[in-house]
Amino acid sequence: MKHNLLAIDASTEALSLALHFKGHTFTHFEECPQQHSQKLLPLVESLLEQANCSLNELDGIVYGRGPGSFTGVRIGVAVAQGLAYSANLKLCGISTLQAMAQHAICSGEGSEVISAIDARMGEVYLGYFGKDNNGNAIAKRDEIVVKPEMINEDFEGLVAVGTGWQSYADTAHRLGVKVIDNITLPSAEYMLALGDVAFEKGDIVEAQDAQPHYVRDTVTWKKLPGRE
Repeated sequence: MKHNLLAIDASTEALSLALHFKGHTFTHFEECPQQHSQKLLPLVESLLEQANCSLNELDGIVYGRGPGSFTGVRIGVAVAQGLAYSANLKLCGISTLQAMAQHAICSGEGSEVISAIDARMGEVYLGYFGKDNNGNAIAKRDEIVVKPEMINEDFEGLVAVGTGWQSYADTAHRLGVKVIDNITLPSAEYMLALGDVAFEKGDIVEAQDAQPHYVRDTVTWKKLPGRE
């Protein structure tokens, strides 16, 4: 990695942080529903202490932009903005679905990944990702929210990650996907590499321009013949 970055994600039941500084990576991951707002800033401080660095020494901040819990996504974005304002840092938002796909790719599980997060109300947030030449997850379709019974794509044999497949195991069976049971929630650790690429490309924003990505208004996929 070329950049010193802090990554934070509070968009699901998991609260996840990762810090890459001078070639070393420090991480924290825990499932603590409804405790994100109390725990996030102390954990940031703890990670910075472990790395023996200050916010001002970083190149930027990566935040989980969603989809996920509306409240959790807002907490993550707000904290990222506050930290960025305080140290005059740029920001980059990374998809939680993409982060889980990155986890699967880095773990050698496969090169095409279907990520699904339980969106409640009988729906899932769904993303379809492939691996680029640098080993990073890239979106093959726009992310959507959809009822599991409406998913009719040809995903036979593809790797599947996220809580959506645990909640709707019958859909996973119907589609013939290979569910990776140990990748259920996004981890900020896997947002670092994606954020590094974004900072390298200049795909970053000022603190006031950081935005969540709720997905709720996205139109569903149309069935396409075969996979790209």
